[in-house]
Amino acid sequence: MKLQTSKSRLRGTVAIPASKSHTIRAVAIASLAEGQSIIRNPLISDDALSAINSYGLLGAKMDCSDKKNWKITGMAGNIKAPEKIIDVGNSGTTLRLAVASAALVPKGQKITFTGDAQIQTRPLQPLLDSLNDLGAKVRSLKNNGSAPLEIEGQLIGGKTTIECFTSQYLSSLLLATPLAQKDTEIIVPLLNEPDYAKMTLDWLGWQGIKYENQDMKRFIIKGAQKYKAFDRQIPADFSSATFFLCAGVILDADITITGLDFSDSQPDKAVVDYLKRMGAKIEITPAGVHIKSSPLKGVDIDMNRTPDALPAMATAAAFAQGTTRFLNVPQARKKETDRIKCMAEELAKLGAKTEELPDGLIVEGGKLKSANLDGRGDHRIVMALAIAAMAMDEPCTIDTAEAMNVTFPDFVKLMKQLGADINLSA
Repeated sequence: MKLQTSKSRLRGTVAIPASKSHTIRAVAIASLAEGQSIIRNPLISDDALSAINSYGLLGAKMDCSDKKNWKITGMAGNIKAPEKIIDVGNSGTTLRLAVASAALVPKGQKITFTGDAQIQTRPLQPLLDSLNDLGAKVRSLKNNGSAPLEIEGQLIGGKTTIECFTSQYLSSLLLATPLAQKDTEIIVPLLNEPDYAKMTLDWLGWQGIKYENQDMKRFIIKGAQKYKAFDRQIPADFSSATFFLCAGVILDADITITGLDFSDSQPDKAVVDYLKRMGAKIEITPAGVHIKSSPLKGVDIDMNRTPDALPAMATAAAFAQGTTRFLNVPQARKKETDRIKCMAEELAKLGAKTEELPDGLIVEGGKLKSANLDGRGDHRIVMALAIAAMAMDEPCTIDTAEAMNVTFPDFVKLMKQLGADINLSA
């Protein structure tokens, strides 16, 4: 599908959908728990439904008939190998979290995971090595450290050292090891995007799971624990809000975003601070986050904690005066796409001056022009380019727009609610 955009003016209030990261963690824990959990206000997206499908095949009972209140009856940690291959689609989060959960399967049973073409390029080897350290038998069927994977039980605990190029490796281990037979020690010499691991630790804390956290570098997790059923509402997604925050400052806009909880551990709440440093007019009020169009200036930003915000922030930088440098974010090259390379190339089509760094991106603001753009089949790139396109004097087209369904199927609907001139076409 394609997005057709024209110069847009935004006014009004918009409620941000639920967090993908929290939704998938909730699905994982509810599935591993004993009893029936209720997940209120979940994100309905391809990624979240991949998690429902994957954990359902591992043995949890899913009732998603009420879209506002998912009911999941957990399997009390008793993983069962399904007869069919588990296909996670495009959901890297689901794959990485579910792999360790699947490693709890009893010895003698095998579970196979696969995914789409993008998923089969995503690195997994450090996680596989740690699972093997802890008693499971996990291997990449193509011997390239990526899916498809074959998993045999059983995760029993022990000691492992893991460099977390993505924090999802650590989150995966943290979610599964409380159900291992023995205690687990995890040494973490490298941890990118640590706040996502803190989100997982928050869930463990809410569950009463016993663990020690030594400065995010060493963890000791008690074995033979249990997850319990819960009833929780999923908070709004700061990663999705990023596109509205950036649109609000670069377009002719006066908008309010509702539903965001700044006490939540989601790292992308830092985008508000990033944009304020660039000169954005953003005010956090009891009614929501108020954003108005603002002249921006270039700054240096360490993006290690917030790699998902890179595409939208790079777009904002293209409209700033001066040069913005996004630094210390090597993991952005190993997402659905190489987001550093893709954003450099697509912003250049609009006339921005860009330079790739091994672990970052330099964007020089300036006069931009309309162009036909390639969303690269990456949901965050599609949406980032859409907000740039809505600032152009002439119409733009962005292809592979169907990728938005991965995390934000209502993006166009909510933009149009604010007055955006944006439409989907076949």
